[in-house]
Amino acid sequence: MNVNTVTGDSPARVLAHPFLSQPRTLDALGYQNGPRGLAAHLRAWLGAGLPAEGFRLVVWSGHDEPGWDGQTAFGQGIESPDGTLLSLSPTVVADARVIDRQRVAAALGAPDAAITVPAALGRPDLHLGRAVFRWSEQPARLPEAGEWVETTDPRLPAWLRPFNGGVLVAWDERGRYAAGVGVKRHNRHAHELAVATDPAHRGRGLARLLVAQAAWRIMDQGALPLYLHETGNPASARVAEAAGFPDRGWRVLNVLPAPRFHA
Repeated sequence: MNVNTVTGDSPARVLAHPFLSQPRTLDALGYQNGPRGLAAHLRAWLGAGLPAEGFRLVVWSGHDEPGWDGQTAFGQGIESPDGTLLSLSPTVVADARVIDRQRVAAALGAPDAAITVPAALGRPDLHLGRAVFRWSEQPARLPEAGEWVETTDPRLPAWLRPFNGGVLVAWDERGRYAAGVGVKRHNRHAHELAVATDPAHRGRGLARLLVAQAAWRIMDQGALPLYLHETGNPASARVAEAAGFPDRGWRVLNVLPAPRFHA
């Protein structure tokens, strides 16, 4: 898969530091801000390593390959307290070197980054989304509350059927769906969890029990469990914290079609 990159002070520079022969990335430096499995995941998911500092933009053909759900992506990225990586499909930008990297980096810090970043990329038809990006190397030790089932199980709600890494479900006393976790197997390095509870069964702590149980299974498989949620979702944030997924100040970026508003 092809990658072209801009990491320096101008679109023509490739190196992030004048004294290094390779881009200065966190995984190359021992990945001081996260486990090595996370660095491997980011390379497999975004086509490049997260910079140890500053902003890095890459164009990567891997986004045109189907992901865990069979869909392709316009672009994705990661913001950490130290460095930011934005990885774009060639269908969005053909060559990273023609992009004004400093303008894009400035747009990421703007209050209206959702529209200013796509504009800086020359793609005002797109939209930038942000969400909280969490991982855990030590999930909470909580009682197991769910059963692993096949996605073909007729009792499952429709939202759980597309997951490619397993489905964990808590049933009520009559054997009906109460809450569930779906596992997105992005690659062998990291699997992402998604959880939802039926409204009639909320307030019982089922979500945190299922997330912790699923996270330990992912750890047993030798992968890193991830948990992503919208920044304005305090309930999901509480579930993450209770299951052992702290907020380290990391955010995931998603480049999406701009929403259409109807009168």
